[in-house]
Amino acid sequence: MKQKYFKYSQNSSILENVGINIYNCGYQQCSGGHSWGPAVRDHYLVHLVVSGKGVFSFDGQERTIGAGSAFIIRPQTLVSYCADQDDPWEYCWIGFNGADATRLVEFTAFEDDNPIIDISPEALPALKKAFINVYSSFGTKAEQETLTVSKFFELFSVLIKAAPSRSPETSSGRIYVKNAVKFIQYNFANNIDVSDIADHVGLSRSHLYRIFVRHLSLSPNEYLTQYRINQACILLRTSGLSVGEIASSVGFDDQLYFSRVFKKLKGVPPSQYTKEVL
Repeated sequence: MKQKYFKYSQNSSILENVGINIYNCGYQQCSGGHSWGPAVRDHYLVHLVVSGKGVFSFDGQERTIGAGSAFIIRPQTLVSYCADQDDPWEYCWIGFNGADATRLVEFTAFEDDNPIIDISPEALPALKKAFINVYSSFGTKAEQETLTVSKFFELFSVLIKAAPSRSPETSSGRIYVKNAVKFIQYNFANNIDVSDIADHVGLSRSHLYRIFVRHLSLSPNEYLTQYRINQACILLRTSGLSVGEIASSVGFDDQLYFSRVFKKLKGVPPSQYTKEVL
């Protein structure tokens, strides 16, 4: 198996700040029969098949995938894949996770029950180049980490554009989720709750809950809470504000409640967070 590129990212504060953590990326020519799994990952992994073919097994199904197709492995999903014996595949891949990872994946044409998409022939060279650009940008300096972030989002821009659109029903739900997420991003510091979000997008609370769980695997309240805590992490690392001031800045009226929620999500209280990560 010839592995042309492979690299693990550093634990980057810049990547965490934007809600994305890039675990690895690479580009390799597999030997015939080379396989992985059955096993699970703890992060998202997207593969683009550049040439050759192989078999991807998921949810009790086996699908042969050839050049010009991409497939996604979701966190904690049991899968396996194997290169064809006679015409083994060559693929690019990228592994990532983070607070914004699920939302970003939902903008693509990958479906929960169909994790494979066909890339248009016209877009295939640009997408391959986008994968390599992410790898090439890796580095430990702040400017390199920032470039990695931009190249990662460029990759997803190409990926979103390069594949067929989702069905009208799914797309409609995605629009509501997109508008709700934007409302949260603009208003998280204010005293908003799920009712405010539902009112803004014009849905009932129950309908909003269903489409959030379907598209993001989180409830609206869980997403709002995680977003606030991630913003608090940024302030803890960069602002010099007190814990109470940060709690108020991200929409929590009660500092003690903020500290409990923060510890539940991050594993340490806010007063110790910067000691753990810096």
